[in-house]
Amino acid sequence: MTKQQTATTTLVLGMGISGMACARYLSKQNIKFVMADTRAQPPGLVEFKTNFVNSDLYLGDFANLSLDGIDRIVLSPGLALELPIVQSALAQGIEVIGEIELFAQAVNAPVVAITGSNGKSTVTTLFGLMIAAANRSVCVGGNLGTAALDLLTTPAPTAYVLELSSFQLETTFSLKPEVAIVLNVSEDHMDRYVDLQAYADTKARIYKYAKFNIVNRDDAVVKAMAEKLSNVISFGLDQPAAQQYGLSFIDEQNYLMRGNEKLLAVSELKIAGLHNAANVLACLAMGEALQLPMTAMLQAAREFAGLPHRCNLVAQYKDVRFYNDSKATNIGAAAAALNGMTQPVILIAGGDGKGADFKTLRESVKNKVKAIILLGRDAQHIADAVSDLTQCYFVSDMQAAVAKSMTLMTAGDVVMLSPACASLDMYRNYAHRGDEFTSCVQALTQ
Repeated sequence: MTKQQTATTTLVLGMGISGMACARYLSKQNIKFVMADTRAQPPGLVEFKTNFVNSDLYLGDFANLSLDGIDRIVLSPGLALELPIVQSALAQGIEVIGEIELFAQAVNAPVVAITGSNGKSTVTTLFGLMIAAANRSVCVGGNLGTAALDLLTTPAPTAYVLELSSFQLETTFSLKPEVAIVLNVSEDHMDRYVDLQAYADTKARIYKYAKFNIVNRDDAVVKAMAEKLSNVISFGLDQPAAQQYGLSFIDEQNYLMRGNEKLLAVSELKIAGLHNAANVLACLAMGEALQLPMTAMLQAAREFAGLPHRCNLVAQYKDVRFYNDSKATNIGAAAAALNGMTQPVILIAGGDGKGADFKTLRESVKNKVKAIILLGRDAQHIADAVSDLTQCYFVSDMQAAVAKSMTLMTAGDVVMLSPACASLDMYRNYAHRGDEFTSCVQALTQ
């Protein structure tokens, strides 16, 4: 490589959704880049060989990958900063960023940035619908659906709404959101972070340059982040102060509130559980920051039926409701789903716990769960944490789990798949697990 080429060569590590979005963007900008992936058949291989014939490709162990001539690395979110090649690059003064940082450097329209341990996709999707309901143009993506760089359009929309994971935020430095929110923080990805504080600190990066900060006042970790922030709008499940968002129990039912103003009865929402009421309140707070009309936002909230595998009612049989909450891949998500239920729950849980401490599930189990049916790699770890609170049953697969639930249930119960674990020990992904649950329920209730 010549010195001129050396000054403009980017190494993209990872050929998944994010990495390939970087390739498309860099190609459009006529920026020289090299792609690398440890896999022999990465998902973007065919596209790369078809569309980027002038760029070099490296497949194999990164230990054998040279950094000669590289002045910048774009790291895919699935790859950790602790990788030896990344640490070597940093030691040599090579810039290491992520796809979202490239987006931040290029974007020329307001950005709504959404993160949190749970509820990100629901809130991102619903808020995009609220903006559209106000007859404004919007692009929605990031960690959900379309990669951020692929959203960049001319002319720009009224707003970009991005779901951002902690992994994406690790390598983002200059994003200046018009609105930023951390929905909640609970143990997740403890196989990648040294402790909960390190994970929370990464989430908090989203607030660094934000104009408006939306804060969950019910979450102690998020509330602590807000102590030094300005332009704060809060939401929670209690009676809100003036110009804040919350819930009030009036005339025998819960209402979404802005201060003392009734906005919408929770019973009018199609999405179940108080955790989903909190998600709607978060969207309303963000909408106020963007000056969206309340009427349009409330109509979008009424019509929103939720996303697949997120506390979806899949059957009602013998006065028992069956919910698919397979997207609850961590303890916080499962606890939120349990806490949002008013009936006794027969819980189906288990899978890959990602190093989490299941003792943090105890309070929700104590208050809501009449029995737990466990499967997957960390089934015993869950039982060890909660077996003194409720009866635990072990099964080998989803069909056995659903069948067991039907021997335990009585009228008025809820049977809920809310695993508190990732799915990859037994399934392709959480959607595969949720589909399996739904199929088993339908087969046994028809």
